[in-house]
Amino acid sequence: MKHLPTYADLTSRLRFSPEQGRIWRDSERCVLLSNSALTMLRNAMVVQLGLASARQLFWELGFAEGARCAVEAKNLRPNRDFLEAFSVGPQAHALTGFGWTEIETLDSDLASGHFEGRFLVHDSIEAGIHLATEGINADPVCWLQTGFASGFASTFAGQSIIMREIECQGMGDPVCVLHAKPESEWSGLEDTERAAVPLVSAGGQCPETDFVAGVSAGFHAVRNLIERAAGTDASLLFLGETGVGKEVFAKMAHQLSLRRDAPFVALNCAAIPEGLIEAELFGVAKGAFTGAVANRLGRFELANGGTLFLDEISMLSPLAQSKVLRAVQEGEFERVGDTKTIHVNVRLIAASNIDLEAAMAAGAFRPDLYFRLSTLPIRVPPLRERREDIPRLMEHFRAKYARRHRRAVQGFTARSINALLMHDYPGNVRELERMVERAVLLADEAGAIDLGHIFIGSDRLHVKSGLALNEKGHLVGADAQQEETPSIEQLAGLMRQKGETLASIERVIVQAAVEATGGNVAQAARDLGLTRRQLAFKLEKMHRPD
Repeated sequence: MKHLPTYADLTSRLRFSPEQGRIWRDSERCVLLSNSALTMLRNAMVVQLGLASARQLFWELGFAEGARCAVEAKNLRPNRDFLEAFSVGPQAHALTGFGWTEIETLDSDLASGHFEGRFLVHDSIEAGIHLATEGINADPVCWLQTGFASGFASTFAGQSIIMREIECQGMGDPVCVLHAKPESEWSGLEDTERAAVPLVSAGGQCPETDFVAGVSAGFHAVRNLIERAAGTDASLLFLGETGVGKEVFAKMAHQLSLRRDAPFVALNCAAIPEGLIEAELFGVAKGAFTGAVANRLGRFELANGGTLFLDEISMLSPLAQSKVLRAVQEGEFERVGDTKTIHVNVRLIAASNIDLEAAMAAGAFRPDLYFRLSTLPIRVPPLRERREDIPRLMEHFRAKYARRHRRAVQGFTARSINALLMHDYPGNVRELERMVERAVLLADEAGAIDLGHIFIGSDRLHVKSGLALNEKGHLVGADAQQEETPSIEQLAGLMRQKGETLASIERVIVQAAVEATGGNVAQAARDLGLTRRQLAFKLEKMHRPD
């Protein structure tokens, strides 16, 4: 195995401030957890939850952290080869104190979906804890470790990769051995492993109605709130940008509720003309107008006993808002053109992509309806804030549209995975779905999705750091029109022409790097190949009065 990069780019991300009682990894706050505390936590979880549930909890926790780490790896070593970039995972895991990993073999062809590796984990803290408290076990015991490795590999490779612990120090073996393969190539997977990687269902099928579970903190925050209200009829209000998947979460809330066997009826209020919205909601009585030859049921009647989901509810007129409030609060309404009162039992779930409190303050939304809906407001984060969820969404949409369009598209190339992980997604999940469907149509039969299949025409890749990928999958400036960059000789010539000094050029480069990262000094330092302390010193020197 070739010589791997040092840990310098990983250790430079750590900052300690004992005076403030804080430790940071970049901008994320962390804590140190002692071996004794981890032992107590692990043992308490096993006792309170049972062995199977505790194992699943730790495995999924590790998976989520590994997925987050893989997203960081793409930014940390963007121009390195596959092995050097992939080594961020084992190195980051070692940096946290869980034991150090030796990459024995790693063979990957992302375009064809091939992935196989063998990893030796030395001095596993999880194995040590188990040996000290329980002695030698009959089964592998490094749950966080295998979850982390599976989450990192799955996100990095853009497909479901399972790392199974085939030897474990907790079983008396001299070292923990992880064997990595795509989920489809494993037989006899445990429920724990399947539960954390639900990219496709058994047999490789991926029904279009399947819910794609996420691993990000944002996804789990939404799911936890939904689960808290699962046994109630409380109204839910999903808030978030267009395309984040509010209707998908509304369906999830319905499936977890006591009304799961009753209808789920959805209506996008923005898609119905104002003059027709009441008829859509409450139905039309026979003879109400020319052509109404029979009673027509509205969405409230269709959802009776179940759930009614009103998307973009802010688009309702004041009159429609008052009638919706009455239907939800009193359980009654009249069809358009009728005087007969109809009684229904409906749970209302609403969604909005605008600030309803601001709309209420502006007089555009009824306060009484807002307070009725906002029993449990749930913010759905945009996709750019939960990048760990992107790989499983990619694979879900690839399988969905390959089947729908009868295309034998195999997977994603490395640079297409990089691009999709780094893109900022102004259109959120809906944009990702559109991009993958188009790529499925454009990719060669039995081939893989490449960068040119994703971004075509006027589409461009935009990322948070102000960088972009060119057609070769390399990082360039977001406004760069070509891959070629000025040579050292050209830069020197420009300096001579404009009379610039080395100090003035350095000032411009440093300021540009800090601005490109939105003031994130740690990220700017990495972009410049400096430590955070070195860059902080330069910034202080630049702003120091002469």
